[in-house]
Amino acid sequence: MSATNNYKTFENLNEEQLPVAKHKLHDWTHFAGLYAAEHVAATEFVIGATFVALGAKTMDIILGLLIGNILAVLSWTFITSPIAVETRLSLYTYLNKIAGDSMTKLYNWANVIIFSVISAAMITVSATAVRFAFDIPAQLNWYPTNMWFVVIVFCVGLVVVSIALYGFNAVSEFSGICAPWLFVMFTSGAMVLLPALSLDVLGLTLPHSWNDLISLGDQSIWTGLDSSGKPGIGLVEVIGFAWAANTITHFGLIDMALLRFAKKKSYGLATSTGMMFGHYVAWIAAGIMGAGAAVIIGKSIVELDPGDVAFYALGWSGFVIVIVAGWTTAITNLYRAGLAAQAIFHKHSRKKTTIIVGLVTIVIACFPFVFSQILPLLTYAGLLVVPVGAIVFAEHQIFPRIGYTRYWSSYSNLTFSTPAIVSWGLGLVFGFGLNAFNVMSFFYLFIPTWLFTIVIYTLLAGRYGAKNKYPEAEEQEKIRNEKIVEFQEEKGKLETKQKKDTTLLSKVLKIVSITTLVITLVLAGIVLFNSANENLYVENRDIFYRYAFICTIIYFATAYWVLLRGKSKK
Repeated sequence: MSATNNYKTFENLNEEQLPVAKHKLHDWTHFAGLYAAEHVAATEFVIGATFVALGAKTMDIILGLLIGNILAVLSWTFITSPIAVETRLSLYTYLNKIAGDSMTKLYNWANVIIFSVISAAMITVSATAVRFAFDIPAQLNWYPTNMWFVVIVFCVGLVVVSIALYGFNAVSEFSGICAPWLFVMFTSGAMVLLPALSLDVLGLTLPHSWNDLISLGDQSIWTGLDSSGKPGIGLVEVIGFAWAANTITHFGLIDMALLRFAKKKSYGLATSTGMMFGHYVAWIAAGIMGAGAAVIIGKSIVELDPGDVAFYALGWSGFVIVIVAGWTTAITNLYRAGLAAQAIFHKHSRKKTTIIVGLVTIVIACFPFVFSQILPLLTYAGLLVVPVGAIVFAEHQIFPRIGYTRYWSSYSNLTFSTPAIVSWGLGLVFGFGLNAFNVMSFFYLFIPTWLFTIVIYTLLAGRYGAKNKYPEAEEQEKIRNEKIVEFQEEKGKLETKQKKDTTLLSKVLKIVSITTLVITLVLAGIVLFNSANENLYVENRDIFYRYAFICTIIYFATAYWVLLRGKSKK
């Protein structure tokens, strides 16, 4: 078929409904930056305190988070990434080929709600930091009690919507700028407040040995006792917590929306930047920062909000980190919510659906209860979507290996897939049933639920038509895919490729931005390693607060300038 006919066939389809074109694929650095920024979020301050409240021990935290986050990285790499790269489709679009319109719409509605609420919670966190800076009263009720807080939420939220509006590239670019700075600031915050903690517990500004450090953690941070004074969680629970924290995106396959842009399946390993730093180093750093801030303020760590912790760890840069960390997570999740909404209202563009979903999200963000309930929401949301991920995994990976026909429901022209609907329902009953009877740790429920759903769906699909062969429909599918490739290749030739910016000014700006990060780390190192007594510590800490904020301003100014110059080079 000619290129002209291909255009007529596919030009009216929204780009999000087609496989990602080859010329729009990204290398691993995009995903490293994207995941690093998304998972170094404002919630890390809360989760850092959560491990304290749950009564974990120091060595359980160090070892358990390492193992759990490695398992999470492997889940993205071997479950999510292969399906995303082979199909080049988001889960929302791919599910329609497998389960038909009825289940897809129901599932997409669930995702719109889940990701909108997660985004709203992150916007609320960012607004809380601004609230702290302007001395607006803390919002302790489920509803807002101060009109200025609502105004701040709308201002912060509009930034999130504006960036998410421009799609994957904008999300990736914003994350790429924020990720290196977030890395540095979380690390620096722990370095700055560790001496305060050490002074309070050991009488020294710096632990003299590894055993001193572990003792410091056991006595003042991860004591092994929960908030009620009872023995807390152990190694197995910490591993499960870290692994299950993102089941919605890896076992649940939501991140097909992001990884479909990856050139190789192995780019699933790029999630390690988010897991090993955001969910390992940052959770540990947040615990240290929270305990240190609690010592300075004279409160319990569980009584502090992100603004309190960040300010005493980083000074004015602390406000920036809470705002930016909230934005990076909110933007990515709002992008996902916009995709899900666009899959429901496929006649409308993703930008239009993102605007509508974004405005609703901002309204939700005005109600502080959303943030206070974010951890239960993430846990239950993961269990809710894991059965759907199991259905897709079974159809894509298992069916071809056992002689079943992939896309049999689509080939049969079914709009309602009984096997998919029933399997999802039974998977939910099974998973939440295990939870109700307290059969096993909640953090591991996603594993038997996922396996149970795979078995049920495979058995039911076999009885409803997956065992049959559909040669004509398969041939039509093959021809359609070939036409899509031709269409995208022709369209790609018409698009102007962006040239790499190699100008001297841009190189200088990059050097300046990197230098500011190095200076920030050096200043934090001076606070940690060159504070022989309490007076010198306070002096060094004040110097860090002042110059780290200056470095923050310079970093974002130069990094954004480099981005703008790069976009102008055609």
